[in-house]
Amino acid sequence: MRNVVTISREYGAGGGTIGHYVSDRMGLEYLDKAIILTTANEAQVSVESALKLDELAPTNFGFAQSLFDFYNKPLNEKLFEAQSEIIKLFGERGNCIIVGRNANSILKEFDNCLHVFISADIDFRIDRMLKKEMYAGISRNKMAELINTVDKRRRKYCEYYTNTVFGDSHNYDLCLDSSKLGIDTCVDIICSLVEGK
Repeated sequence: MRNVVTISREYGAGGGTIGHYVSDRMGLEYLDKAIILTTANEAQVSVESALKLDELAPTNFGFAQSLFDFYNKPLNEKLFEAQSEIIKLFGERGNCIIVGRNANSILKEFDNCLHVFISADIDFRIDRMLKKEMYAGISRNKMAELINTVDKRRRKYCEYYTNTVFGDSHNYDLCLDSSKLGIDTCVDIICSLVEGK
């Protein structure tokens, strides 16, 4: 049985929502920003800094720094390393859903994982995000810009830390388009695979 689900997602495609529904139905622990908070403590980084750097690639790599000197590395790299160790611990323990954070690449050698990518067309994503209270009053054009910015940031983060392409189907066991299938069908498909059906 695959008792760890990783969900990578385009912004606004409903990956977090799908993860919550699968978590509730299957009784799996849901993890996203919770990992960041745990990681901040592990890396001795303030929670505020950890959230600010969440899913951001460093602006410069710092080749002059020793790759083995943890304390001289940029804060982003310290955070990613600590976060990776936390994700591996959750992967070993099982019974969880991890949204984002390149968990699919970090846990690629784990046999108990189902790696999922959720995408959707831009209109579906804009419509979903504009329904959220926090985005009340934002125009469709501004929302499209925000979606593009977040997706670009996620692609850079993924490529920088994993040398893989964000959203490339080769990096996942399952790719679902929530705008074509609907949120509920995506949940049904993932749950059936977790159950081994």
